[in-house]
Amino acid sequence: MRILFLGDVVGKVGRKAVQNSMHGLRQEFEPDFFLLNGENAAAGVGITAEIAKEFLDWGIDGITLGNHAFAKRDFADYISTQTKIVRPANFPPDTPGVGATILKKNELRLGLINLCGRIFMQEYDDPFRQFDKIAAELDTKCLLVDFHAEATSEKSAFGWYVDGRASAVVGTHTHVQTADERILPSGTAFITDVGMCGPRDSVIGMDREIILRRFLTLMPEKFEVAGGTGVISGVVIDVNIETGAAERIERVFRPAAE
Repeated sequence: MRILFLGDVVGKVGRKAVQNSMHGLRQEFEPDFFLLNGENAAAGVGITAEIAKEFLDWGIDGITLGNHAFAKRDFADYISTQTKIVRPANFPPDTPGVGATILKKNELRLGLINLCGRIFMQEYDDPFRQFDKIAAELDTKCLLVDFHAEATSEKSAFGWYVDGRASAVVGTHTHVQTADERILPSGTAFITDVGMCGPRDSVIGMDREIILRRFLTLMPEKFEVAGGTGVISGVVIDVNIETGAAERIERVFRPAAE
């Protein structure tokens, strides 16, 4: 099984980057499952029902989210009807949507789990024990976890915690791709952060002039997604469907197709 996972899609530039690059990425990597994190797809914060529908119409097989999952109010009703979109499973129990699902294609079954870290984040439920519960309930050996977290240490610790029980742990949220992709000793593919799909000449996707003014003056100012050239960031992961163990992880980072 081959999985192509793209990091946080940021605003219109990120959406355009994904749309323009999908055909080439499919031809190059021939993924069985094409996934992305969409929690910043709507003007840099949150996602709307309309944007989620666009992603699915383009052929995206699954969408993960994060701490901004419900920044756009209309999304709560929409996610409650979806089986290909997951919000963090360690949100409160009555939060709309699901935190884990099984994606199916032909004879292949991929468990998709979304969890939020807690360091420098909000007071979510324990993601480690939440994984234990979900993994015991999902009926598939192939599991991919989008661990949406700020701290490198927490992401690394989580990867070691689930080694051999998840096929892959891909970190999201910080928007900067890390160069530590590897397969852990018991077969879990891991990367601290897959990066973002969004504006290249920016500060993690935001207009750099606005960010610079905030740092220099400490005055509040609304963030805006930067314009310009887009980039694509992600990973390709090969998984043995018999054992659920990862056999390969490769970073993807390139300018978006025009």
